[in-house]
Amino acid sequence: MEGHYSAPDFEPETLMTRLSATSLAAISPDIALPAYDRAAITPGIVHLGIGAFHRAHMAVYVDDLLKDQPDWAIVGASLRRPDTKEALEPQDGLYTVAVRDAAGTHPRVIGSILKVLDANSEREDLLALMASPQIRIVSLTVTEKGYCHDPATGELDQRHPDIVHDLANPTAPKSAPGMLVEALARRHAAGITPFAVMSCDNLPSNGATVKRIVSKLASLRDAALGEWVADKVAFPGTMVDRIVPSTTDADREIVAALTGVEDAWPIMTEPFTQWVIEDDFPDGRPAFEKAGAQLVEDVEPFERMKLRMLNGSHSTMAYLGYLAGHEYVSDAMGDPAFVALIRGLMTEEVMPTLDMPGTDLGAYRDQLLERFANPALKHRIWQIAMDGSQKLPQRLLGTIRDRLAAGQGIERLSLGVAAWMRYVMGIDEKGENIDVRDPLAIRMMAIAAGAGSDPEALFEGLVGLAEVFGDDLADNEVFGADVVEHLDSLFDVGAAETVREVVG
Repeated sequence: MEGHYSAPDFEPETLMTRLSATSLAAISPDIALPAYDRAAITPGIVHLGIGAFHRAHMAVYVDDLLKDQPDWAIVGASLRRPDTKEALEPQDGLYTVAVRDAAGTHPRVIGSILKVLDANSEREDLLALMASPQIRIVSLTVTEKGYCHDPATGELDQRHPDIVHDLANPTAPKSAPGMLVEALARRHAAGITPFAVMSCDNLPSNGATVKRIVSKLASLRDAALGEWVADKVAFPGTMVDRIVPSTTDADREIVAALTGVEDAWPIMTEPFTQWVIEDDFPDGRPAFEKAGAQLVEDVEPFERMKLRMLNGSHSTMAYLGYLAGHEYVSDAMGDPAFVALIRGLMTEEVMPTLDMPGTDLGAYRDQLLERFANPALKHRIWQIAMDGSQKLPQRLLGTIRDRLAAGQGIERLSLGVAAWMRYVMGIDEKGENIDVRDPLAIRMMAIAAGAGSDPEALFEGLVGLAEVFGDDLADNEVFGADVVEHLDSLFDVGAAETVREVVG
């Protein structure tokens, strides 16, 4: 699963009807439509960061439940750009989810999102809604960087520009944590039960991590508020999983042909979906289990399994695959050496770090390999490669630390780190520029420019980013030796040959 998405720039050349509440009757009769009266549903959830992943995942689960629980609809909020609002507002919040596999593309119209608010131009409307008693859950998919934290420690980054702004302007926040704190402060002042805060992002221990971040920000604003947030607000942890590529204009044309209406921003995804949720919702929740979610007491083992096996494999494949000239994940998985590398990464280095009684990790691994190889799912490697400085700590470095502490090898894991270091130099193996999208991109490319093609200098420069690597890995001789050796190979023979050499 990846939370990034591309802005819609599709302008229909035909006079085909646009998807909306009034055009549902024009949709092809074999297309599934909302099974409830949308005029009768009311919001119970506000979702911050309403990108492609949320619309392919949580919004679909909620859509399945609204017929029997009509007071749990969603109001979404775009925190950075109004793209989603602009696409969905003319469509009355309706959009198409198209499930794609080898058998074809299977669309369905989703109606669980009542509207989308732009947090920049409609901030007060958003905060007022979050502060109202009818909202009992605020969920988030704002990506790792949206929490304004230090990925290496999981603590609030008090120097983050948005946090500095929010502390100076608490009633007009910019950040997701700032939005949560201001809305909770209003509820606290009014004596209203707090909503549950449910992160659906790839953070380690996401419930506990977000609680720590939000409680700290609240305490910096007001000690009593911070204590109330820490004591009274529920932060259920989650593990979410569904692969959601960026939507292309070709995808829009396919969906239009299948449905008979134009959709400015349909969502393409895979058949597989998974949601594991810690059952901690003091003010109530939808019956998520009736839509296929798994409610558990402790979500962390599932979260760790997914972060290390799926996301760790994805990141390793993304950096090596990009350098090797692959555009899509399925392209990389068409190379037997890449398949062997990723299978070995999961089997030999990741799975031994996981304690999952009753879970068949080998079956999960095989399922992941099959999903990665899905040729119908055009999942761009460049999309996965974004924001690596925010992703590496939980996807690869945690596993590396566990194995180093146990005296175990990290050959494949360290190759993923080396490939990231080579990628963030911003120049590919053909000498062409790489569009590195990362909050630390400028700093990293400056380090790389100073290091040139010297593996040791590049490693020493980048491992000094304490917000990524902490203070321990820079001094670990085994880690340093492995990464530098892989970097030397990446410079010498390139990514494709390095992968072949590692797998033998």
